[in-house]
Amino acid sequence: MNYFIENINQNKAKNDIDTIYKRLGYTNLTPMCKSVKPVSRFFVKLTGVLRILTKVGRGDTLYLQYPMKKFFYIACTFAHWKKAKVVAIIHDLGVFRRHKLSPEQENKRLSKTDFLIAHNETMKQHLIDNGFKNTVVSLDIFDYLSESEPKAYTTPHKPWIVVYAGGLHKWRTPFLYKLQPYMKQWQMTLFGPGFKEDENINEKLHYHGFLKPEVLMQQVEADFGLVWDGSSLDECDGDWGSYLKINNPHKTSFYIRAGIPVIVWSQAAMKPFILENGLGFAVDSLRQIDDVLANLTIEEYKKMREAAAKFAVLLEKGHFASRHFNAATSSSAG
Repeated sequence: MNYFIENINQNKAKNDIDTIYKRLGYTNLTPMCKSVKPVSRFFVKLTGVLRILTKVGRGDTLYLQYPMKKFFYIACTFAHWKKAKVVAIIHDLGVFRRHKLSPEQENKRLSKTDFLIAHNETMKQHLIDNGFKNTVVSLDIFDYLSESEPKAYTTPHKPWIVVYAGGLHKWRTPFLYKLQPYMKQWQMTLFGPGFKEDENINEKLHYHGFLKPEVLMQQVEADFGLVWDGSSLDECDGDWGSYLKINNPHKTSFYIRAGIPVIVWSQAAMKPFILENGLGFAVDSLRQIDDVLANLTIEEYKKMREAAAKFAVLLEKGHFASRHFNAATSSSAG
């Protein structure tokens, strides 16, 4: 039997994984919870963890999502007491995201799993270099489930439109306020909370506020989606920017699910996947976007657009997570 403990919050990436578990027929150990109160969610998740002791047995597999506040280590321990296997998919590494753990501390937690799904080859190698000994595989890209249909078009806009969706607070994305001199070939649409409209003097930046993911999926219209963080135009810096060297940003999945090719940093961990699959292009600096777009032909762009449309179908099916969940189940059966 395959079991999982459900995520109980509004995190889109984690909720999608729960939906994929359900599609695959896995059994949810977590009781139904209609309350949004933290205390209620705490006890519901605790109940799910305790059910490991009564429901899970020898030869079963428990699927978890990491990080899992307070309960990850004990859930793994309970599963192993019952002679079950633990499979975990990583969403964030604390050593990079919040700096609350050392690599050794995080590795100790993750080593409680038997089969681990990292974001990409860079993250996988980081885990191995820090002592992870069990099976670890690369997800490549997060799936993105959505019933909404994005707009369909293949001819680029004039000027090109680049979309940036996500947290727009100035402490995270100060680079947005520095783009004006380098936007001769393109303009940008912004979606998300935190943008300071009163501080924007760039007429090519168009802010549309915050939209729920399903609504945004239907309404977004752009030629490329930008994946960038930090203060600099020449590199992704700061905690959020440097994190791109090892993680798979969920906004990348959103763009591609919407059929939009992406622009990524040349040092981003996702660069190999994007370039190998023709899903966009990479730049060392945002100052280079003008030149790339000026030299990009319509035929080259159509190929990127077609690749994005192909991968959008895979992301909606939950292909990337499912293949590893199925592999983990098969290895358990073997």
